[in-house]
Amino acid sequence: MAKFELKLPKMGESVAEATITSWLKEVGDTIELDEAVLEIATDKVDSEVPSEVDGVLVEKFFNVDDVVQVGQVLAIIETEGDDEVLQTKDEVEEEKEHEAVVEAVEQTINIAKETVAPVVSSDARFYSPLVKNIAKQEGVSQQELDAIRGTGKEGRVTKNDILSHIKNRGSNPKPVIQKAETPEAVQQPILEKPKEVSKPVVVSNGEDEIIEMTRMGKLVAHHMVESVQKSAHVQSFIEADVTKIWNWRKKNKDIFMKREGENLTFTPIFMEAIAKALRDYPMMNISLQGDTIVKKKNINLGMAAALPDGNLIVPVIKNADQLNLVGMTKQVNDLANRARLNQLKPDDVQGGTYTVTNVGTFGSIMGTPIINQPQVGILALGAIRKVPAVIETPEGDFIGIRYKMFLSHSYDHRVVNGALGGMFVKAVKDYLEAWDSNREI
Repeated sequence: MAKFELKLPKMGESVAEATITSWLKEVGDTIELDEAVLEIATDKVDSEVPSEVDGVLVEKFFNVDDVVQVGQVLAIIETEGDDEVLQTKDEVEEEKEHEAVVEAVEQTINIAKETVAPVVSSDARFYSPLVKNIAKQEGVSQQELDAIRGTGKEGRVTKNDILSHIKNRGSNPKPVIQKAETPEAVQQPILEKPKEVSKPVVVSNGEDEIIEMTRMGKLVAHHMVESVQKSAHVQSFIEADVTKIWNWRKKNKDIFMKREGENLTFTPIFMEAIAKALRDYPMMNISLQGDTIVKKKNINLGMAAALPDGNLIVPVIKNADQLNLVGMTKQVNDLANRARLNQLKPDDVQGGTYTVTNVGTFGSIMGTPIINQPQVGILALGAIRKVPAVIETPEGDFIGIRYKMFLSHSYDHRVVNGALGGMFVKAVKDYLEAWDSNREI
């Protein structure tokens, strides 16, 4: 009988570990190909781990609530065949990658062995990068460079000084290989063991109900606090007239359902306008990593969705600017449905570059949403309301009933100033108000 090692698969670049939430199979159970063996949870999403073979579960290495690293063996599945350990597809690819990495490292080590110890500046003498580079290319050692009389400011060695030295020391000088000196051991400060902070005691009068936060709830709480502490949140608000969109959807939603089998909501229409605005203002489609700004090539819209337990999750619509309205609608409905059924995969919630949350679903007309790190902006869509409004016409102004909504834009003032934040949300408003009432589906 052959044995197959069921390992925790890769679940995206930023996911390194997962928590086992339940075992769906017990030792002795028969397992079919692609059948789920256990359920796991990451800081992104809950998921299942399927079997890559047919067989019988003979051994489990972890229990419920254990934290497992990507690549660790979760269980052993016994299969028909010779007595050997089968490799997964990921393992075969990893071996090839490993061999390539080992070869590259060996080449680097060989080059390093032949390299002259680098020239460094000291408190007594400073060397410019240009001088250091010339010294490295010409094989000038640290001692040799220190002996050169400098003509620059405060006795610094200039480019002409080192070039003159190289010219005078001989036409074919042998580079002096200097062994890098082992730095003296630095005495490490003795760090005191931090005192354990006791958890606050929950005080109850006996009639109150004590509810433990869920794992997902704790993660969401941690991310929200971290975002508020990291980003300088600023908000801009603008009101959009969506009467044309309201009337167009009312006229076409039944036709759309009959033809596409999908419910046409307002969300994909709004997502289309936001994707266009991000294309117009690419500096809103960035992330901040330390002091470095990463300008994203793809426009991937995160869509905040409510889970059955009351928590939130943000599935991502990839390359949203390349989708037409039909494609956008299908993406929105698919992600929303799978979010409600807890069927999202780790890849479904990764790679977002900008986030949208629909607070109008709960009747709110505006909000101040918290930025989804490491993004720099998030847009809250308010409820659509019938309101009296001044309508300007060539014949004069009059009062009419219009469908309007507020767009609430939160952005990171560390990298997005008020002008950019305001222009972006106004662009979204302009796209919504310029909707073609005669648009074909």
